[in-house]
Amino acid sequence: MVDKSHRTLSLSAQCRLLSLSRSSLYAERKGESEESLALMRRIDEIYTQYPFYGSRQIVRHFRREGVCVGRHRVRRLMQLMGLRTIYCAPKTSQPHPDHKVYPYLLRNVVVERPNHVWCADITYIRLHKGFLYLVVIMDWATRKVLSARLSNTLDVDFCLEALDTAMARYGTPEIFNTDQGSQFTSTDFTNRLKTAGVRISMDGRGRCLDNVFIERLWRSLKYEAVYLVELTDGFHAERVIGDWLRFHNSVRPHSAHDGWTPDEVYGAPTPVDMMDKAVALPTYPQAQQHQVSGFDDSVLAA
Repeated sequence: MVDKSHRTLSLSAQCRLLSLSRSSLYAERKGESEESLALMRRIDEIYTQYPFYGSRQIVRHFRREGVCVGRHRVRRLMQLMGLRTIYCAPKTSQPHPDHKVYPYLLRNVVVERPNHVWCADITYIRLHKGFLYLVVIMDWATRKVLSARLSNTLDVDFCLEALDTAMARYGTPEIFNTDQGSQFTSTDFTNRLKTAGVRISMDGRGRCLDNVFIERLWRSLKYEAVYLVELTDGFHAERVIGDWLRFHNSVRPHSAHDGWTPDEVYGAPTPVDMMDKAVALPTYPQAQQHQVSGFDDSVLAA
């Protein structure tokens, strides 16, 4: 935004035009403290187990564990993590005030075939010293993960990349369901769906059951993969999450499908884009089997 080599405008002039203080050009961005990162790890665990807990209840939970922390700090960290409490109350989900919110279209709708309904959601992924965000596109009927992307910000771009990849590989659904998060209500995201002729559906505020299958996916992913290993960085997270999503799609039998895997039910066993070069595993790999490997753009665009 500021061009330090500009020939005619000085740094001071550029800062005045942008309404920035000159000191902000030289300030180094500080990450969260070790204490805050530890709190965020525990908040993630509590929220995954009790997604109906708000900041007040999480503070009570902390105090029962002997941790003294204020509600405002917990609320700030939850907002940073992108966590939204799922219970029926005003403003439990925070769409952008200028974005259109679409009605929920799946009430009393029987979804029994692939590509009838897709859904998407974003979750927080903790690292050893930091965190990332994961977005997943899932086929509602078969529970097959069609695409996934990791990002270090909550901008809409990584959601668009996941959507584009899913539609390029699997066509388009009739209905696309999300929550009311600002990434999904953005004009870039909704216009991409409308251009493809997809009907847009959005959960009611605080309605966790409106997108229950992907909420269940997050719980399984975290308890069976993310919490079992110390994710050192984004490359390691890519490998661990990619292995688990491939396991979910092609190996793990689902009781809802009489023991069939999502790939088998979907009828097109193309691997999810995060895992194109992975080797099939007979069972889910344990933590010690994961090794940090070099990053490959063809495996995951983060």
